[in-house]
Amino acid sequence: MIDDIHWNTLLAEVTTESNSYDSLIPPLVQTSTFTFPSAETGARRFAGEEQGYIYTRLSNPTVRLFETAVAKLEGAEDGIAFGSGMGAISAVLFNLLKSGDHLLCSSGLYGSTFGLLELMRDRFQIDHGFSELSTEAEIEAAITPSTKAVYLETPVNPTLSLVDIGKVAKIAHKHGLPVIVDNTFMSPYLQQPILHGADVVVHSATKYLGGHGDVIAGVAVGKAELIQSIRMTTLKDIGAVLAPFDAWLLLRGMRTLVLRMNQQVRSAQVLVDFLSAHPAVDKVYFPGLQPGDEDIMKKQMRYPGAMISFELKGGIEAGRDLMNRLKMIKRAVSLGDIHSLIQHPATMTHSQVPREERLKMGLTDGMVRLSVGVEDVEDIQNDLESALG
Repeated sequence: MIDDIHWNTLLAEVTTESNSYDSLIPPLVQTSTFTFPSAETGARRFAGEEQGYIYTRLSNPTVRLFETAVAKLEGAEDGIAFGSGMGAISAVLFNLLKSGDHLLCSSGLYGSTFGLLELMRDRFQIDHGFSELSTEAEIEAAITPSTKAVYLETPVNPTLSLVDIGKVAKIAHKHGLPVIVDNTFMSPYLQQPILHGADVVVHSATKYLGGHGDVIAGVAVGKAELIQSIRMTTLKDIGAVLAPFDAWLLLRGMRTLVLRMNQQVRSAQVLVDFLSAHPAVDKVYFPGLQPGDEDIMKKQMRYPGAMISFELKGGIEAGRDLMNRLKMIKRAVSLGDIHSLIQHPATMTHSQVPREERLKMGLTDGMVRLSVGVEDVEDIQNDLESALG
């Protein structure tokens, strides 16, 4: 990982370079298309024989700066941006898989990712399976002759269980399978999956990368050849493109990524200790609390993050009552925002996952998920304490 002391400098550099106007902040290139100096130039660019911008659905200077910035932060060769996190995930999967293939997944997934996999199975005969991926034997047993890729979240949304990226990559690569990691919960600052063997990393850039609740976006990074293949197929032809202004907002948000996340991480640990000791709380889910987490964290994570899930002793009704009593913490989906956000996964972000499947994932009916913001931790804790009382 990049040393802590250099991260703020790195963020300032990668979000402002490629600036030909000598302005402190790169300008927004808000255009749909680009002109060619000659017909021959246009033909060469379309043929891939000459570098240059053609049309913003394919590439745009502002979007390109965001793409390359995330790739550098993740240690990847190249990146590609999308209009949402699900746009990034679907583009990567459609590029790597075809009818008859099988995708091996971690035991828990974001609700819309699960919905996408169901759609791919029902409409296009692309199957999927789930595994804890905890041991080499378990990973081997979960790989089938038709498995063509491995997809995982770590930490898993919203149970926050961890997967050893290096262990999965070792077995997957032995079988010639690419490994895709959703790194949304961590950001490149807290975890860099490619350094541990992942082939593709995806983010809902809406979350920690943007960080201010004002943009929807996604990004994928990996080998330059694969990223170019995605750009000229699923991005170009399906069209889940990122708008230049949204890329500009993301670059602005990324400049304070470390400042925000350090505050959120510190506050999260205080709140975990508070919730773990509270008599109304039945269980707290947080990286480092489960057996085996510490070894994985030491290998691949800088800090455990700022997402907390917990269950109250009164079950689902107690959880709803808590949420309705809160004064400062916002009742909203999403995460990684400067505001603390709380939601009920079973009826919100994961509501499309059948209950039987949710329970297999470890996602109980009474689980509540808290995304810790940048407010003073005393104020967050006081709001929780008052609502719990």
